[in-house]
Amino acid sequence: MTDTRSYYGQPVIKEPVWTWEIPFYFFTGGLAGASAGLAYLSELNGDDVLARRAWAAALAGVGVSPVFLISDLGKPARFFNMLRVFKVTSPMSVGSWILSGSGAATAIAAANEWTGLFPRSSRIAKPAAALLGLPLSTYTAALVSNTAVPVWHQARGLLPVVFASGAAASAGAAGVALTVPRHAGAARRLAIGGAVAELVSKEIMEKQLGELGEPYEQGAPKVSSRVAQAGLGAGVALIAAAGARSRPAAIAGAALISAGALAARWSIFKAGFASASDPKYTVGPQRERIERSESAGAARKQSRVASPDRALGSPATSLTQ
Repeated sequence: MTDTRSYYGQPVIKEPVWTWEIPFYFFTGGLAGASAGLAYLSELNGDDVLARRAWAAALAGVGVSPVFLISDLGKPARFFNMLRVFKVTSPMSVGSWILSGSGAATAIAAANEWTGLFPRSSRIAKPAAALLGLPLSTYTAALVSNTAVPVWHQARGLLPVVFASGAAASAGAAGVALTVPRHAGAARRLAIGGAVAELVSKEIMEKQLGELGEPYEQGAPKVSSRVAQAGLGAGVALIAAAGARSRPAAIAGAALISAGALAARWSIFKAGFASASDPKYTVGPQRERIERSESAGAARKQSRVASPDRALGSPATSLTQ
């Protein structure tokens, strides 16, 4: 069995310094991005009623997202400093530019849809907001998986899928809640499909993590995961059963799905803290990779590089040749 002990049992990496605003930022950013896509596609299909509501939801989401982010950063200047350069290798830098570009495009699109202003600019702004919606919904997954936190980093393949599914569910739920049932067909399908996709993809992600996924079965992450499953499942059932006929049922189902999507973000957020605080999630996988010769530990490096016989040649051998 692989030894997972660390020096005096101390954590190997530091816990994230992010505060409670960040999972709300994940949620509102995903809501904004997916709502922009829903709005644009609805408009193309001739459903102006749903499009108008979806643009409003997108504007609300992209408008409040910087508030959560700046609140976590502590000073507004720290957000604007990230816009001084564009660094393609930094998810935070790329994400800041995506958020800013999406915010500007969504504001123009929503203003045109509700007031008729900016008719020329909106022709570019609407498809731009829709195109920026997907990276806005998923870049936060790249942001957390680019850290050393094991439960995030090792899930880097599926985490964007989970975030995209949650964004679709929350955007569809907003459309269902804000739109009369006869115009909310596309929103209902998006809410149901996104919620089911999030439930399935998150479950697969946790299974693939194996031992690293244990934080999802402990403490706050476990409670949040169960709340997410209950909210998403109940919301899907309610909207599928009565959402097309009853506005109150549609609103209640949308609220359950939204709460479930937010709880899922919270569970992922809190699982990162638990994963970073327990050294076994860092030490164990590292030593297993060394044993499989997938990476070199200190002892392996020393024997391969520092050994004079292997690296430089034995002086005795050299003299006798």
